[in-house]
Amino acid sequence: MFNLVYVYLFLFALMVSIIFAPWVRRLAFRLNMIDHPDPSERKAHALPTPLLGGAGIYAAFMLALSAQLIGFFLFKDTAFFKKHFLFLTELEDLLLPVLPELFAILAGATTMLVLGFVDDRRGAGFSYKIKFAVQILAASLLPVSGISTNFMPSPLLNALVTIAWVVGITNAFNLLDNMDGLSAGIAIIAAAIFLVITAAQAQIFSAMIFALLAGAMLGFLLHNFYPAKIFMGDTGSLFLGYLLAALSITSSYVVPTSVNLLPVLTPLLILSLPIFDTLSVMFIRHKEGRPLFIGDRRHFSHRLVELGMSQRGAVIFIYLVALSIAAAAALLPYLPLWGQILVLLQTVAIYIMITILMHVAKRRHQSEQVNKLVVANEDI
Repeated sequence: MFNLVYVYLFLFALMVSIIFAPWVRRLAFRLNMIDHPDPSERKAHALPTPLLGGAGIYAAFMLALSAQLIGFFLFKDTAFFKKHFLFLTELEDLLLPVLPELFAILAGATTMLVLGFVDDRRGAGFSYKIKFAVQILAASLLPVSGISTNFMPSPLLNALVTIAWVVGITNAFNLLDNMDGLSAGIAIIAAAIFLVITAAQAQIFSAMIFALLAGAMLGFLLHNFYPAKIFMGDTGSLFLGYLLAALSITSSYVVPTSVNLLPVLTPLLILSLPIFDTLSVMFIRHKEGRPLFIGDRRHFSHRLVELGMSQRGAVIFIYLVALSIAAAAALLPYLPLWGQILVLLQTVAIYIMITILMHVAKRRHQSEQVNKLVVANEDI
């Protein structure tokens, strides 16, 4: 029965999101929140595209979630509800204690939405120091509310790891939003895998939230996939990154049959692609002596395009990489030690291959630049 509930929640959020996307697109034009192509070719899109898609994702997710909670508390005592949804009414005693934690997560995610909106509104002049300060403050709401990792030897270390994890993933999704449909698609894959994991382990409330988030994201992706009609902007990427990071902490991954504690790495693997993209592009910027927080075209997606892929092809390729790693990670709690090691080795091997591809793309780009310079000199 719960599987049907997850499907219903997913479809409900999907429909709301599909309806909201065109509305926020018109609102973005009205507010003049438009992302214009960059003459320096830093950005991948060729036409002015409205931002504010993140507001549509947020509105769809929050409306769908609020509707379910309000509907539950309004109708849980009715004869009809008890007759057809008795299995849900039996969860009331479990739901009430987790509501404060849910509200803390939503408060932090809403803070990220507001921060992203201001960033989209202000543009490149918005200080990254202010962004980090607000992100740390929002992430600190979680350990204060009792939400944190539990594998470190002290509460303080768990709180610090939680804050670092949330801030890191939040910014990773922000940086990953560099090509049509990329960040949204990776978020859907992550939410779907988390949904499968939590549903399989009967973590009912977490599974419900992931179902709603996946539906809200898919409705937006229908308008965001190449060629995008709307971008999520920082409004959406910061919100999504924060929400996925926070929800991943509230879920558990070690089951009674687990042979060790390695399954705690599950969320790290599921979200490893945005992490890898962020670390690699930061390394490149540092190596080339460029500012770490100024955008460029050195992301994984851009390098795939330099290898000859289309934007659509590059994004789909990255989807497949993320799905392969995340699906294998979902098996960690149930595998013997040798199986877990194989999953970890597979993940490392995939990223080594990606690094080689990125290096080839860099060499090809440099070669093309040299050839252009030679041709230009010959013309002179």
